[in-house]
Amino acid sequence: MRVAGVEDRPRIAVVGAGIGGLALAAALTASGTRCEVFERERESAGDGAGEELAPNAVRPLCRLGLGPVLRACAVRVEATEIRGWDGRPVARIPHGVPCERLFGAPYYTVRHTDLRAALRAGVPAGALHTGRTVTGLTEDADGVTLHCADGGTHRAHAVVGADGARSAVRAAISPETPAPRPAGLTVHQGLLPVERLPRAVARDALVRRWLGPGAHLVCYPVAGGAQVAFTATALRPDDPDAADAPGPADQPADQGTAVAEPKDLVQDFGHWRGIPAQLATAAARGAGTVRRLVPQEWEPPARWNTRRTALLGDAAHPALLLGPQGAAQALEDAFDLAACLAGEPRDGLPEALARYASLRAPRVAAVEAAAREDGAGLLLPDGPEQRARDLALRGRSTLQHLAPLYAYDTGRPGQGYATVG
Repeated sequence: MRVAGVEDRPRIAVVGAGIGGLALAAALTASGTRCEVFERERESAGDGAGEELAPNAVRPLCRLGLGPVLRACAVRVEATEIRGWDGRPVARIPHGVPCERLFGAPYYTVRHTDLRAALRAGVPAGALHTGRTVTGLTEDADGVTLHCADGGTHRAHAVVGADGARSAVRAAISPETPAPRPAGLTVHQGLLPVERLPRAVARDALVRRWLGPGAHLVCYPVAGGAQVAFTATALRPDDPDAADAPGPADQPADQGTAVAEPKDLVQDFGHWRGIPAQLATAAARGAGTVRRLVPQEWEPPARWNTRRTALLGDAAHPALLLGPQGAAQALEDAFDLAACLAGEPRDGLPEALARYASLRAPRVAAVEAAAREDGAGLLLPDGPEQRARDLALRGRSTLQHLAPLYAYDTGRPGQGYATVG
C-alpha cells in the first residue's frame, strides 16, 4: 500500500449520521482521512431506546478515546439473565470482571442518543451536514457525485452509504435488490424511569430477557442507571402497519414506524410474571417514551461495493430486531472500513473498498446466521421444542462459547481475533 501524501489524501463522503456513519467519520478523522457526513434529519429523532455493546464493539470505541465517556453514561453489565415468561430461570451468561479479563473490555448498555452524541463529538463541526437528503449518485473513474433533494451536489473520491435499509446509496449500486417483506412482528421500544419500576431493575446491572409464546422482551438499565431501556417483540402477522413508510434514519434497520400502542404491551405481556407485566403496565400508563416499529425482512444486496462506493451497517445487512448485535456490527463495519482506508491514496480506494467488503461480508453472514438460528426459537410456545431450546441455551451460556463473537478484533484488518486466554 502506497501511503498518501497530504496532496493525495482522498475525500470521503458518508451518507447517514446514525451510529455506523458517525463512527466511520470519527475514525476517519482520527486517522487523518478527510470526510464529510450528509444526514437527512436536521435533529436527532429522539431518545429511541438503548443499545447493548458487547466487547467486540467496546474495544474499538475505547481505542477511539471514548472509554471515559462510556464509563460516565453507560452501565457496566454484570450478567445477562434469561427467563421464561412465567419466571422460570433458563440461563445466565456472566459478564463483569470475567468478560473484561477474557476479552479486554466490558459489556455495556447505553442510550442510543448518548452513543450518537459521543461519536458525533469526534466529527469536526463543519464536516456534518444535517437536513441534506441524498437521493442518488453518479460514479465515474475518478470519484462520485452525490445528488441531493435540494438540488445541490457534492463531489468526493469515494462514498459510503450508511443510510439505513432503505439506503439511496444501496439503491444506486444494487438496484436489483428485491423490495422488503413484512416480518409479521410488532416491536415496541422505549425508555422508562427506574422509579416507576421494581427496585431490582434499578439495583441490578443486568440485561434481562424473557421468552414466551409468540413474544420476547428484553430490558436493561441505561443513563447510568437512571432509566431502563426495553424492546418488546410480538408475533402479529396481520399488523395493518406492516408496509408502513420508513422512519427516521437513525432507528434500527430503518424499519417502518407506526403510532405506539402501549395497550398492546399489556395485552402481550400483562399476564407474564414479575417485571414484564410491571414494565408493560408502566409503559401503558405513560411513564416514559415508547415507539412502535413494524420490522421488514430485506434481502441482502448483491454487492457491498463498487470501485468508488461501499455500504455499511443496515444499508449492507439489514437485520431484524431479534438480537443484541445490530449496533455492534455497524461499529465493526465502521472501524474495519476506516482501517482499510487509513493512509490510502486516491488511486488505492478501489482496492481498499474491495478489501473491506471481502473482510466484512463473511463475518456479518456468520453473525446473522447465528442470530437467525437463535431468533427462530425465541417465540416458541411451551412444550417439547421450548424445553429443548432452554436446554440448548443453558449449554451455550458461557463466555468461551461467545468467543467467536466477542473476540473479533475490529479495526485491525488482517489480525483477525483478539487473544482469548
